[in-house]
Amino acid sequence: QVQLVESGGGLVQAGGSLRLSCAASGRSFSSYAMGWFRQGPKKEREFVAAISWSGGSTNYADSVKDRFTISRDVAKNTVFLQMNSLKPEDTAVYYCAAARYGTIWSTVPNEYHYWGQGTQVTVSS
Repeated sequence: QVQLVESGGGLVQAGGSLRLSCAASGRSFSSYAMGWFRQGPKKEREFVAAISWSGGSTNYADSVKDRFTISRDVAKNTVFLQMNSLKPEDTAVYYCAAARYGTIWSTVPNEYHYWGQGTQVTVSS
């Protein structure tokens, strides 16, 4: 049974940083793309970043490019999202997701098969 468990959310002031973690278990993820999505109040879930589990290539939404960095630790089966220069508009619930046979260009939620429970990130102005 696949499990994705996020951690690392919290309250931070604008300009600050947070690092989210996603611990993955239940199978080998070598053929998966891993993604981070977010959903703000009264907004649709949107793509943030994706990484190829095997090769480590990455893709980012324009809104977070040059501020956020996605990475993975294969040995620990964990994906990270380092978020710097946070803005109030980054406030959302952040979700980790896994797409079987996906690629870093998998940016639509229904391309992902497994989801974590989400972690709240709140950025105050």
